[in-house]
Amino acid sequence: MELSRRAVLRGGGATLTLPMMDSLIWADKASSSISAPTKKLAIIYLPNGIVRRCFFPGEEEAEIPGFIGGFNADKTKNERRFLNKPGIYPLELTSTMEPLRQHTQDFTLITGLDRTYKNGQDVHAQGASCYLTSVSPEQAANRGMAHPNGRTLDQVIGDAVGFSSVYNTLEISCNGFTAPKEPIEFDNISWYGPGKIAPSIRDPQKLYDRLFLKESYRSHVTEVSDLVLADARSLANKLGSKDRRTLDEYMEMVRSIELRISKMDQMLSGVDLNIPKNEVLPRGEYIRLQMDLMLLAFQMGITNVATFMIGPERWDATLMYEGVFDQPVQHHNMTHNQKGEGYKELQKIDIFHMEQFAYLMKRLKEVQEVDGSKMFDNSLVAFGAGLGDGATHQYYDLPMMITGKAQNQIKQGRFIKMPSGTLNSNLWLTIAQLMGLERDSYADSTGVISELWS
Repeated sequence: MELSRRAVLRGGGATLTLPMMDSLIWADKASSSISAPTKKLAIIYLPNGIVRRCFFPGEEEAEIPGFIGGFNADKTKNERRFLNKPGIYPLELTSTMEPLRQHTQDFTLITGLDRTYKNGQDVHAQGASCYLTSVSPEQAANRGMAHPNGRTLDQVIGDAVGFSSVYNTLEISCNGFTAPKEPIEFDNISWYGPGKIAPSIRDPQKLYDRLFLKESYRSHVTEVSDLVLADARSLANKLGSKDRRTLDEYMEMVRSIELRISKMDQMLSGVDLNIPKNEVLPRGEYIRLQMDLMLLAFQMGITNVATFMIGPERWDATLMYEGVFDQPVQHHNMTHNQKGEGYKELQKIDIFHMEQFAYLMKRLKEVQEVDGSKMFDNSLVAFGAGLGDGATHQYYDLPMMITGKAQNQIKQGRFIKMPSGTLNSNLWLTIAQLMGLERDSYADSTGVISELWS
C-alpha cells in the first residue's frame, strides 16, 4: 500500500512528521494530484528600536537626534518626520542594511509607519506587548479591557488558517536570560486576548521537543534522527528520485539542528558556575538555530503562523554578540549612550541583526516545497521593531522590511515610502488579507497598503 502524504517516521516513541512529498499519496489518488504548498507567515520582532540615521535612506548624514527617554515617546513627532515624497522607488541600501546586499531583490523596505501611542504603560513594554494589537493602554481602558492587549494579529490569522496544521500558531523567543528581569510585557508580542499571554519558547531543546516529541517519551528518547534513521532508509526505497533528495535534505536539516543543540549544551556545561550561563550564549548561533526550527515547523506542516522575538525589550542585562564585541554588552543601555560616536557602537548590533535577517532569507530560498517551489515563494515575513528609535522612544517612522513572495502576491526589491503617519495597523490589515482573511479593518487601521501588492 502507498504511504500517506502526511506520513511520519517513528522510533522508540519519537515521531518525526515528514515534509510534503509527491510520492507520499494514497493508492487511490492520482499521482498528479499535488496539493499546493500552504502560505506561511512569520513576524520577526527587533527589540529596542534601531539607529535610524544609519538605517533609513537619506538620513546617514542628518543631524543626530536628541535623546529624550522617559514616557515622552512622541515628543519629537512634529519636529522630525520622514520627509521623502511618498511613492515606490528603487531599493537603496544604507550602511546598516549592507549585509542584505545579495538579497536586494528579495525584500521591500517600508517607511512612514506610525503606531498609536498613549501615556500609561512603559514605552518599551508597550512597544512589544502592543506591537501586534495596535492597542494602547488608553484605548484598552476605553474598551473596558483589563490589559492593553487584545487578540494579536498572529492569533487572528492562526484562527483562520490553522485548520491545516498541528498548531494554529508558534511563538518563539531568543531571550536567553533565565532570571525574570522585567514583567512579561517586555518579552512577549503574542496574546490570546486581554491578559492572556501566548507564551513563547526560548529554549531550542524545548522548542525541538514540542515539534517532535511527546513529553512523556522524553526520558526514553535521545535523538530523533538516530531512532528513525532505519525507518527513513526503508521509506527512501518507496520514493522517487526528487523526493529522496527532499528526504535527504530534510533529515540533514534535522540532524544539523540536533548537533547544534548538543554543541550548545556542551559549551554551557563547561561554563564557570559563577558566570551566568545566559551571558555566554553566542547570539548568532542561538538566533539561527531558533530560525531553523521555525522553518522546520513550516516545512513539516506543524504550523503556518509564527512570531519570533530576536530579543526582549529593555531587559538591562548583558549578552554576548560573537564576532561583534569582545565582551558581553547591554543592548538597551547602549541605545541611551549614542552621543558623539556612541551610535556607531550601537549600529554594530543593528548590523548583526541584519545578518540574521539575511540568513533567514537565504534559508527561505533553499528549502524546497512539494511542488518544486521554494519556501520563499510561499512565505510572508515581516521584520521590524516596535520603536522607531531606542534613544527617543518614538513610535513613528517604525523600521519595517517585508520578504517572501506570498505566492506571487508581492513584488520584492522595492522601497515603499508611505505618507508620514500611516498607521502600522494598516500593514497588519494588509498582511491579514494577503494571508486570505476577508476583513476590512484591524485595530485602528484606516485602510490597506495597496502598494505592497504586486
